[in-house]
Amino acid sequence: MILLDQRGTGRSGAVTPATLDRFPDAATAADYLACFRADAIVADAEAVRARVYGGRRWATLGQSYGGFVTLTYLSRHPEAITTAYVTGGLPGIHADAREVYRRTFDLQAARNRELAARYPDDVATLGALADRVEAAPVTLPTGERLSTRRLQLLGMGLGMSTGVEQVHWALEGSNDGADGDGDHLVTPTPALLTHLAQETSFLTNPLYAVLQEVIYHSGEREPGWAAQAELDRRPAFAAGARPLQLTGEAIFPWMYTEIPGLRPYEAVAHALAQREHWPALYDAEALARNEVPLAAAQYVDDPYVDLDLALETARAVGNAHVWVTNEFLHDGLRTSGATILPRLMDIAAGRVRVTAR
Repeated sequence: MILLDQRGTGRSGAVTPATLDRFPDAATAADYLACFRADAIVADAEAVRARVYGGRRWATLGQSYGGFVTLTYLSRHPEAITTAYVTGGLPGIHADAREVYRRTFDLQAARNRELAARYPDDVATLGALADRVEAAPVTLPTGERLSTRRLQLLGMGLGMSTGVEQVHWALEGSNDGADGDGDHLVTPTPALLTHLAQETSFLTNPLYAVLQEVIYHSGEREPGWAAQAELDRRPAFAAGARPLQLTGEAIFPWMYTEIPGLRPYEAVAHALAQREHWPALYDAEALARNEVPLAAAQYVDDPYVDLDLALETARAVGNAHVWVTNEFLHDGLRTSGATILPRLMDIAAGRVRVTAR
């Protein structure tokens, strides 16, 4: 088993603020970070396969973004792969970032409704917390002021199996106070502030933020921030709206000024957002001719990967087989790998047949 740290992460030349300091300006740094997408990751994998493993073919397992990389791999080097497995990550190969966020914001709204149905008191707590942080400064352990939109980032984990519970546990205790007249007070607990600071710092995974929309760009595109544009179209997700909606897997330009760990990347992130011309990541004709068995698990309620886009892609890829299930969320492989992976192996081998919706 080979576990790859993709370029720019872990032990594969992790990108840090010091990395960007080597470049004379943001445009040059953007040229550099544009080389950290699926096409480059596939080229790296091919170099490893040739130089370390003597060119032996291998099977691949791609979770989430790994599905994007898998389709790029099948577009460029299908001869390298014996079987491809994908969990929670078949992208829409013809969908741009704007189309993706149009769909995933709807999915995130559904996850907010699930939170409200399961823990209705948390809805009032979130609204009261937002009013509190806007009325007077609340400081995070990392030193910066907490804003309502930073509070809304609590929703980034709602796509995981325990995501709703994680939000509930983070809010626990924030509405336990009372003033002298017995009226309820809502004050963020130290535990909530610490949780927010840790989960939204991006100190250990800056490329997750900087390349969040870049991974979708394939060919020509309109410049700008896709997730921010979609949020602006949805007043229900505004910071002043009540009930307060939690945002999902999306990065917004304000984060590069409010979050200390992202401030060093602000200029390069804006440069990437304005770039209109990108290399194509997928070869539709090559994928249509694909003969490599591709077995994928797609989760009905996963707010990070739109099911309809995934199925549209599956129909366009030769020898693709998709197991559609509502038993798991985005982290299904992590929580139930002993169930999911053997089933995908059976599907790829033809021992189990699946019918797409």
